[in-house]
Amino acid sequence: MASQLSILTRTKSLFKALNHNRHAIKSISTFTFLSQEPQLAADPTTVTPLPPNPASGSPLYNENWRNPNPTLNTDSLIPFGFQQTPMGRFQTMAETLDLNSLLNTFADWMTSQKWSDMKQLFELWIRSLDRNGKPNKPDVNLFNHYLRAYLMTGATAADLLDLVAQMEEFNVSPNTASFNLVLKAMYQAKETEAAQKLLERMEMIGNEARPDDDSYDLVTGMLFSTDQFEAALKCIDKTLKNGNELSMKVFAECVRTCVNKGRLDTLVSIIEKCKTMDQNKALCPTWNMCYFIADVAVQEDNSKLAFYALEFMAKWITRGENARPAVLLSVDEGLVVSALGTAGRTYSSMLLDASWSILRHSLRDKKVPNPESFIAKIYAFASLGNLQRAFSTLREFESAYENSNKETQEELFSPFTSLKPLVAACSKKGFETLDSVYFQLENLSQAEKPYKSVAALNCIILGCANIWDIDRAYQTFESISSSFELTPNIHSYNALTYAFGRLRKTFEAARVFEHLVSMGIEPNATSYSLLVDAHLINRDVKAALSVIDEMVSEGFVPSKETLKKVRRRCVREMDYDSNDRVESLAKKFEIRMGAETRRDMLFNLQYNTDYA
Repeated sequence: MASQLSILTRTKSLFKALNHNRHAIKSISTFTFLSQEPQLAADPTTVTPLPPNPASGSPLYNENWRNPNPTLNTDSLIPFGFQQTPMGRFQTMAETLDLNSLLNTFADWMTSQKWSDMKQLFELWIRSLDRNGKPNKPDVNLFNHYLRAYLMTGATAADLLDLVAQMEEFNVSPNTASFNLVLKAMYQAKETEAAQKLLERMEMIGNEARPDDDSYDLVTGMLFSTDQFEAALKCIDKTLKNGNELSMKVFAECVRTCVNKGRLDTLVSIIEKCKTMDQNKALCPTWNMCYFIADVAVQEDNSKLAFYALEFMAKWITRGENARPAVLLSVDEGLVVSALGTAGRTYSSMLLDASWSILRHSLRDKKVPNPESFIAKIYAFASLGNLQRAFSTLREFESAYENSNKETQEELFSPFTSLKPLVAACSKKGFETLDSVYFQLENLSQAEKPYKSVAALNCIILGCANIWDIDRAYQTFESISSSFELTPNIHSYNALTYAFGRLRKTFEAARVFEHLVSMGIEPNATSYSLLVDAHLINRDVKAALSVIDEMVSEGFVPSKETLKKVRRRCVREMDYDSNDRVESLAKKFEIRMGAETRRDMLFNLQYNTDYA
């Protein structure tokens, strides 16, 4: 007991020394102080082990102990020490994202094509509550993302239609984009009937669900791909009537189908409708497509389609010239020649002017057109009856090739070949037209800048021969030297020979031939052929064969047509010796004469008055 009192006394004295305020510390308890002196234990016989190290279960303990910036698992978006499943992450996003945030999320996921995630998140989101505790309500744009996700994961058109019907449960009205997604599914499955019905439904609904350019393009392309031509044309007609734009893909399919089915007039009407619309007036096929259209048009002699094709090509040329750097495009001259021929055959002055304009634009004044282009242009104007412009083209033609050699000029300006359409146009209305052309040429020869042309006068001489007017032909021949102060060429003499030969004035035709030889003008193959024809008209086969022999001796080869004429006359005159000579000439020059069975049948018919 004495020891316990001594311990209490020492403790109180220690508190007094530490505190200057004696009243700061008071005794809490007044009960008797319990002795807590330790007692020494006996010597232990067994050693109790320590508990296990807490770090033994943590693989990152040592790393964290030595590295103040530990490396965590970057694949997880969940904080360290907590792992979340994809379903849990979607559930969290569905509970936290509002409408706009979800739209932005879907926009990001569309670029990475996370279609399954979009479907799953949308389905969780519409079953979740917003911040106000009310169910989430999607709008039409969000629902369209959901439809697109289903479409991209291989859903059928029926599945998408069921989803569109479910939009009414959320008080959402489908718009054009919603139905277009369904049409895309139908396009993939080639469900043409369902697509047409859906398009009609969209037209009936109107407003926000009215069909747009994509709607008509999907249905029209589907109809073309399934060879439903008439239905596709009706759909194109709807497209244009409703003021929608016709896509280039659909137009290309329309061109190919119309060409394959021979419906070029239908294609022309579609192009004309497009040109009258503001939405489609800028329609311009590719350069290769323009070539294809023009080539088909000239082959079928469709002047309107050829004109539109050249118009498209002119747009491309202008567009290339305005580009930086410039892209210089040119139309093939052979195509232009064909187009000029089409213009002449279809009497289209519009195509004629367009063809020549685009040719000039393509050559860019660096080269003159080829002779074939001039000849085709003369033919076109002659067919149209515009002789004034035809002769002005002849004048341009002569000035462009005035420096050519003699043989080239004779070939280019022959009234029997290249200028034959102009001759036919001059003699179309008889002497009235011939006199009119002659007086115009006479006035031009006396103008300030005179135009004198032997080729033009040769056309008049041959035109007079065509109407059996030898007097006008001879007077025109004489006026070449007297009135126009020019020198007649070989074509002038040939035309006069032809005029005499048609009227069975073989002696005069032979005199003309002798005269041109005496004038130092070398006769050509046409000169000999015309003289042979003059003898055949008089049924003088021997004289015709003698002219052919002279022709061969001069180095010319008689034509197949000339030999057939001689053989035919030999048969009619029953001159078999001359016929054998003709056959030998044909074998010599390797000319296959062929048979004339049908002509012989007509010649051997027995005409009588007895009827069975």
